[in-house]
Amino acid sequence: MLRLLLYLCTFMALTGAAAADLCTVTGRAVIDFQGRFTAVTDRCVYSMLSDSSTGFEVFATFRERRRRDVSFLDSVTLKLQDPDVQFHLQHGGRVQMNDTQLNLSSSGQKLHGVWISKDSTGVMANFTISSHTVYLFFDGSTAQIHTGTPVWSSVDGLCVNSSSISAQRLDQYSSSSCQIQYNDSLDTSVNCSAIKDHCNTLKESPFSSCNGDVDPTPYINACSDTLCKYPSVDGLRCHFLWAYARACSLNSRASVGDWRSAAGCSSAEGFCQDKVCSDHEFCGEKISGGTGCLCRAAFAYDYKQSNTLSDPTVCSQNSGSITLIGCLLEEKGVDFSTLHLNDRSCRGAMDEEKHMVTFSFDSSSTCGTEITNNGSQITYKNTIKYQNSSDVISRQDQFYIDFSCQHTQPETKIVAFNIKDSSVVVIVKSGQWNYTVAMKAYSDGGLTHALDSTTGVVLNQKIWVELTTAGLDAAVIAVETDSCWATSRDSPSSQPRYDLIKNGCAAPGDQTVQVEGNGEGTSNRFSFNMFQFTGSSGDIYLHCKLQLCVKRGNSCVPDCSGGSKRRRRSAGYGDPAVISLAWTQWFP
Repeated sequence: MLRLLLYLCTFMALTGAAAADLCTVTGRAVIDFQGRFTAVTDRCVYSMLSDSSTGFEVFATFRERRRRDVSFLDSVTLKLQDPDVQFHLQHGGRVQMNDTQLNLSSSGQKLHGVWISKDSTGVMANFTISSHTVYLFFDGSTAQIHTGTPVWSSVDGLCVNSSSISAQRLDQYSSSSCQIQYNDSLDTSVNCSAIKDHCNTLKESPFSSCNGDVDPTPYINACSDTLCKYPSVDGLRCHFLWAYARACSLNSRASVGDWRSAAGCSSAEGFCQDKVCSDHEFCGEKISGGTGCLCRAAFAYDYKQSNTLSDPTVCSQNSGSITLIGCLLEEKGVDFSTLHLNDRSCRGAMDEEKHMVTFSFDSSSTCGTEITNNGSQITYKNTIKYQNSSDVISRQDQFYIDFSCQHTQPETKIVAFNIKDSSVVVIVKSGQWNYTVAMKAYSDGGLTHALDSTTGVVLNQKIWVELTTAGLDAAVIAVETDSCWATSRDSPSSQPRYDLIKNGCAAPGDQTVQVEGNGEGTSNRFSFNMFQFTGSSGDIYLHCKLQLCVKRGNSCVPDCSGGSKRRRRSAGYGDPAVISLAWTQWFP
């Protein structure tokens, strides 16, 4: 406050204690040097004051808050031409010089000819242009620009003539959609008659002592114009009274005394000072009390229309994530730190810059994800919920958000190859899945000697066949060999046929068949003794039918116990696929 008083005293000394040219921008209102009131009805950037002879300019950005159809002053920028530098005065008392964030205090500092300081009421700057001193104040909601001398001929902007609003729009700094007009539903809680009575207190004591020096009419009009359309929250009830009282304080002949006590307003400290919000947010009053970063109406509109607090779930092959909108949580009074997934240790991660909260799971940290399938899709489902508490009471609503990822079942393709190749690897793409299938024959149980064109295979020699996959989540999916059989032709359905594996178990008619690791992981193998079809010396084709299975305990492992070799019902899905291995018999 001391810094503000020194600032005002300096101004009054320079002006000879006479009323200076003053421009006030508050809410969506512009009250120019002549006391004329104009309302900005869009969300664009406008020139407030510019000097064609020196290239300096002060421009203001307007943005929406709780309603799309009511805009508010959001930031002020001071632009100098020589040197080419911009000072951006933002919410929370933040000031950027070009891309550098300044660390300001009440003692102030001089940068490129601009004296700039900050106290609990807001940010103040003053600079001299062509022997004219310009003073600028901004508290996050109200800006006041006044000059040490009467306005000179080379200046322009809404502060000079607020009626020239379309001519002062700066398209190069505005968003392409800033002129779109919205018509939000009326706020039935607003009593416009009571609002006008409140705004007219500017004609009553203690404000009336200033009425002869500063006309209250444009401030009354600005007050009722905004508050008849917008709720009296976020300090707005005192917002326009403060703007008028400060205009009076800039005139040495006027004083409104202790108007705050009379009007029931709090201290002079700027609303939401030192509160930093993201571009899609503004600082406002939370339903639980205090202030927080709430969503701008245009940003939040689609989320509220669809009754959601998040962006769509992001799914990949082995993971899923969902991002909650931090400012929507603030509006509902939800503390993100109390939320968790099915596994209470899995909490959301807050992006400190954008204020988004992301919950995620993957194969290494499942976070209690539930995995189900319906024969054609695999579904990964989790829930964001409010942390259970042992407290007797809770002041937070029950909170549940289910999110899920659905993947088309993996498909296994038919692969045919000749034993002349040592192995075959096929890349398979199916829906969200990307994996490979490999089939290889060996002459030893250690799977170290692969069969190829130089390997001799004789009748009754034991050979081993390994089936492997890569790219599937071994923690979730197992490969189950349902059946294997041999034919004398390349078609799996041709005759004659000889069974080696049936229902996931060794065929009871061939005691040489052994099956290992079936349904336990993403690979398995089996062995049998070499044979030939009676009366045939041609090729032999071995076919295996594979089933991919969602693991639940050992539910994917066939039950081959006992003589009946009954198969346990597994959680398989999709049509089984046939893999065929062919080789030309070679006998010494």
